[in-house]
Amino acid sequence: MGSHAMFTVSVKHTEIITAASPVQNFWLPMSNLDILIPPLDVGVFFSYKKPIPSENYINLIKESLALVLVTFYPLAGEIVQNKLGEPEILCNNHGVEFVHAFTDLELVDLDLYHPDDSVEGKLVPVKTKGVLSVQATEFKCGGLVIGCTFDHRLADAHSMNMFLNSWTNVARSKPISCIPSFRRSMLYPRRPPHINAFYNTLYVPFSSLPPPRPSSQTNPLISRIYYIKADDINNIQMESSSDGNPQSKLISFTSFLWKMIAKSDKESKICRIGVVVDGRERLSDDNLEDLSLSNINNSLTMKTYFGNVLSVPYCEANSGHLQRMPLREVAKMVLKCVTNACTKEHFKGLIDWVEVHRPETAVTKIYTEMGNNYGPAVVVSSGMRLDFETIDFGWGKPRFASYHFPWGGQTGYVMPMPSVAKNEDWIVYMHLLPKHLDLVEAIGDVFRPLTSNYLDF
Repeated sequence: MGSHAMFTVSVKHTEIITAASPVQNFWLPMSNLDILIPPLDVGVFFSYKKPIPSENYINLIKESLALVLVTFYPLAGEIVQNKLGEPEILCNNHGVEFVHAFTDLELVDLDLYHPDDSVEGKLVPVKTKGVLSVQATEFKCGGLVIGCTFDHRLADAHSMNMFLNSWTNVARSKPISCIPSFRRSMLYPRRPPHINAFYNTLYVPFSSLPPPRPSSQTNPLISRIYYIKADDINNIQMESSSDGNPQSKLISFTSFLWKMIAKSDKESKICRIGVVVDGRERLSDDNLEDLSLSNINNSLTMKTYFGNVLSVPYCEANSGHLQRMPLREVAKMVLKCVTNACTKEHFKGLIDWVEVHRPETAVTKIYTEMGNNYGPAVVVSSGMRLDFETIDFGWGKPRFASYHFPWGGQTGYVMPMPSVAKNEDWIVYMHLLPKHLDLVEAIGDVFRPLTSNYLDF
């Protein structure tokens, strides 16, 4: 792989792609779980070694995008404020900005280990309007990278995966993989809401936040992409498990990461780790003893629900204690934290908590700075269910795919994803402080810098 020196990307053409069959303008409200998400943009990109030998593949991408936007119409809209100052989606077919670009670079020389240099604003577009932007970048060798940037307030990773799979199905003249549900009634609060002060420990209204510390301006986080071999993942899982009860690989990985990050703190401050939990399965009324049509429809709706259905529970501990604890004890702490959020009542209660605070917005507490007694904080969001192999526009699966989420602030963000190679290796996107990345790379060969040799470009 070449160095991570700067390279240029030239824009060949920019246009707005609208839905092929627009509908009448209307408003789509955001759910209580949507408005917990700050205005953050998320990037995802797919690298293809060489598309079909045709000059028409850019047209294929654009035409299929226009067709799929008919079904996923909110992605062609805009987010605006209502009279209460809350965000809502105006479904007006405003369109998606599409950029066709070119770089005089070989795909084999693309330095994915340093995505801040090679991906940010180059292969993943900077969204300037609407809720979604798309860029197709051709490489000198004939390779292609398709990058998307979307507004997190509209969709989570599960939702975007639904869209991406449907888009590529349309490109291959196949039926849409699933019809998305925009039924916000699925996430309505209870009447009256059930008040539980527990959520005050997880979320905080914006008005209660202290001003950011100067360190957040002078010590920015940076991004790296690594891969972890399947054997190393299995070894971490074995070390995290005890009493004949194996921990999941994600809990084991999160515990390993938490313990490792704690080593950076020399002052024994409070170290926090958060885990993003998807509530779709928890909110589904699946009951094997009740196969009524209403239950079946509700289950299907939650699986195809388009929007945010997330909670971010976190646990905290003294960094000195974490360093001394066996990994299996750390894993028990993480498991308890996550288990408490993996219930229907947790998500129902969170929806109710947001309702009683509206129109004031709130944010997950682990994303905020807590004061001098607190040290590092990291959020782990699992991408292990994402099936990037299916993102095939007609010229084969991507040779590499990853999310790119430099979300700002001082809280780190880590997202493990399955390797497209289907060899049980993991790809891990990390957005951390430089000192934490130094620790990551100091622990033997667990986190290995991503190279073109591994990807077989």
